[in-house]
This record gives sequence, structure tokens and C-alpha cells, in this order.
Amino acid sequence: MIDFPSLGLPLNLGIFAAAAVLVWGAGVRITNYAGTISEKTGIGQALIGMLLLGGVTSLPELAVAVTSAASGDGALAVNSVLGGVAMQVAILAVADLLIGRKALTSHLPNPIVLLQGSLKVLLLSVVAAAIIVGDRAVLGLGIWMWLLLGLTAAAMWILSRVRDRQAWRVAGGLDKADQEAAQETAEDEDERPLRRILVLTAVAASVIVLAGYALSRSGDAIAEQSGLGESFVGAVLVAIATSLPELSTVMTATRSGLYTMAVSDIFGTNIFDVSFLVIIDWLTPGEPVLNAVGRFSAFASLIGITVTATLLVGMVERRDRTVLRMGYDTLAVLVAYLSGLVVLYFLR
Repeated sequence: MIDFPSLGLPLNLGIFAAAAVLVWGAGVRITNYAGTISEKTGIGQALIGMLLLGGVTSLPELAVAVTSAASGDGALAVNSVLGGVAMQVAILAVADLLIGRKALTSHLPNPIVLLQGSLKVLLLSVVAAAIIVGDRAVLGLGIWMWLLLGLTAAAMWILSRVRDRQAWRVAGGLDKADQEAAQETAEDEDERPLRRILVLTAVAASVIVLAGYALSRSGDAIAEQSGLGESFVGAVLVAIATSLPELSTVMTATRSGLYTMAVSDIFGTNIFDVSFLVIIDWLTPGEPVLNAVGRFSAFASLIGITVTATLLVGMVERRDRTVLRMGYDTLAVLVAYLSGLVVLYFLR
């Protein structure tokens, strides 16, 4: 295993940049493959976005969590996970800016995304409660972590059974340009056999995992060598590094008109990421890991809840109004996230 802190700051910066390029390229490809798989198999964008894109793009976070927890740095792993959850929702605000013509939430015809976001808020609420109340180990895991594990399993079961729910009609329909973009994306890959698409998807996923791991560990080393606070580093810098796969896939999906897939990618990644706290707790030696973190991590959880709830409000309200090329809801998400970062900086 490479000891990134021993490589020096210039070399880590080079590794970070190279890994970022690889992650971005692989993210673009796997999003295109996901759209084709959805078309060929009939599996909806919401489920593909959550399971395929969300599952794959969350693997770098898992690698960081396992490495940090196994080395006894469970607090950094927790802060990285919770910081990443809020960061990834903020990515949707950037995607909304990219669309420009309409608010992102006015494009979403599938109500499953509401369920995904609501379940994610429930899981984050359990985490915040565990940090505030404290935890006690039972059979190798904290009591709250057993609850989180059960709720995550229930959430996955529920989401797996709602794939056939009827979608609502998008007010005003998609722009002609949006429809043509989505159709063009599907047609570009339709000639390839499904088996080949699945193989290429596995290759792109492997690149994301390996390059994403190098990205996050070099980012961690850069943060350490720069002298920033560990908690702030875990919640911001490492979170940014591990969120690059989501940034790549979301940007590609929105450019292709796959808006439901883009949002499901983020919410699916978030659900997977929160569940990683169970693994972190299991691997971290000593008392339950959430007893080792404090108000910084609790506030990071609340930021994740706030930005998600704000986006859910926009999905339900569905008002297609924009300011600064963004929907009111996603602008509020961005403001809430950036304001939260300021508070986290002083809590570090």
C-alpha cells in the first residue's frame, strides 16, 4: 500500500490531478453506459441511477472509510462520509446551473426520487441522534449502528419494490432540445450488444474505484501537509476528492437529459455512504466511533439533512422559476451548503 504522506506535496498534487482526470473520464463513460442499460433492460432511470451509478461512485468513499477506520482514524472517516453527503447534494445545484433554461426539479417525472431523499433524511437523523445522545457497543457494533443497519436494509427493500410506480407528468414537458439530447444519448449506444456494454461498465467502474481511491488518499495527504485541521479536512477536502465521481456522472447525465438518473445517482450514493458508518464503527478499535466525534460531525449531519430537505421541497413544489440560471430551491441548497462550511470551519 502506498504511503501517500511520505511522497511529498508536489508528487501528491500530481497524483491528485492525474487521478481526477481518470475519474472524470470514467464517470462520463459509465453514465452513458447506464443510460443504454436502462434503455435495453427497461429498468428505470431512478433504479439505475441509485444502484449502478450510486453504488459505483460511492466505492471511493468506502475505500477511504475502510482505510481510515482500520488505521484507527475513525473520526476522519466519519467526517469524510458526512461531509461528502452534503457536498454531493450541492453538486446538483451546479448541475442546475448547467441546465440553465429550467429549474432542475421541474424536469423530474419520477416520484421515486422523493422516496429516496426522504429515506436518506431518516438515516441522517439517526446518525445525528447517535452523535448527540451517545452510543453503546452491543455485539461489536453500537446500538445506533444496529438501528442504522436495519433501516438501511429496509430502505433498500422499499426502493427495490417501487420501480413500477407511475411517473407524474412534467409541467410543460421537456424542451425539444432536452428530448433530442436524451434520445441522441440512447441512440449512440444502442448498436452495441448489452453484454459488451456491461463489460465496459465494469471497466469504467474499476477505473473509478482505483483512481478515486488514489484521489482521496492523495487529497488527504495534501491536506495533512498543508496544515489544515483534520476535521475540516475530512468534511471538505477529502469529501471534495471522493465526490468527483459523482460530479462527473451528474454533469454527464444532465447534459444528456437524464435528469432522474442524475438525482438518483446522488441520493443513491448518499444512502450507500451513510450505511458505510456501520463498517467504520465495526473496524474502528475501542468504543463506538460516534462517541469519538462531537458537534462538528453532528452539524455536518444537519447540513446534509437541510440541503436534502430543501431539494425535496423544490421537487414537491415544482415551480419552474430560476434566478442566476438556477432554480430557487437549488440556489437555496448552494447557499445553505456554503454557509454550513463557514460554520464547520469554526467548529473544526
